[in-house]
Amino acid sequence: MGPRVAIEISEEVCDALASGLPIVALETAVLTHGLPRTPMASPCDLSEWIAEIPANLALSVLLDTTVRNGGAVPATVGMLDGTLHVGLSRAQLERLGHDLDVRKLSTRDLGAASAQRASGGTTVAATLAACATANIRVFATGGIGGVHRGWTDRPDVSADLAALARTPTAVVSAGAKSILDLPATVEALDSLGVPVIGLGTRVFPRFISQGNDSLGVSAHAQDAAEVAAICAAHWLFAPHVGALIANPPPAQWAIPADEVETTIAAALIEAARAGIRGAAVTPFLLDRVQRATAGRTVGVNVAVLESNARVGAAIAVELASIRR
Repeated sequence: MGPRVAIEISEEVCDALASGLPIVALETAVLTHGLPRTPMASPCDLSEWIAEIPANLALSVLLDTTVRNGGAVPATVGMLDGTLHVGLSRAQLERLGHDLDVRKLSTRDLGAASAQRASGGTTVAATLAACATANIRVFATGGIGGVHRGWTDRPDVSADLAALARTPTAVVSAGAKSILDLPATVEALDSLGVPVIGLGTRVFPRFISQGNDSLGVSAHAQDAAEVAAICAAHWLFAPHVGALIANPPPAQWAIPADEVETTIAAALIEAARAGIRGAAVTPFLLDRVQRATAGRTVGVNVAVLESNARVGAAIAVELASIRR
């Protein structure tokens, strides 16, 4: 195989970078390994949802539109034929969304996928790798990965945490995924020096739940302008360390934390009895939570992603103003 272009930044994103315009990075693992590849009505009553196209593509189009409506340029990241694209077009999103052989790419997977001319959707960690290359300061996602339950017996820690610690990007998320060991995840973020900035909240959200007083954040901000000011000051002292912006899920779609925790506790007992271990535990827990909530997790997930894209655009606009 001959030489190739490993990373390609779209003309629109290049122009925005050169002009100092606000930019928001978006991942594609939700496109390739999230919602179904068949049409569905909006799971959370969003007016801009396109019900006539596959749900996974409808979500990506929704996030793109949300960022644009917020005054920022979307930079959706994904790999096609071994090239990591920063700023995917609608046609490229459609291609990724229809590909049944597409890979799910974390940072460790990018090199192999590039050399093998593969296509894939990027996780939080891989998207942050693209942000580092393109110097994009805001990234909106759903919920980050973190420290898994049972980590004392099997040290399973998401690459998202290390990526946050080495990438100066503000990651807007609804905290970390509910199936994780959230106290250990918050402690790990603290140990890595990553500030957790609660937007309108003093508690750490649990992705599909708003959280409770058992876990707090390291800083509190009233609005996007204050978040941007904190991030800009943070990068004066720690220029290579990211920040996690904790934006709680919309209240009308959030599932009570106690309900989710009860379901997870029961599922863990069931998994142990069935001999389910290692990497098989996570999909098992996700399935049990989805069943127990009668599919409400899909609506929360989409509502969270849309909310974070909207907040990400607002923060990017404020950051661009500060940097000018």
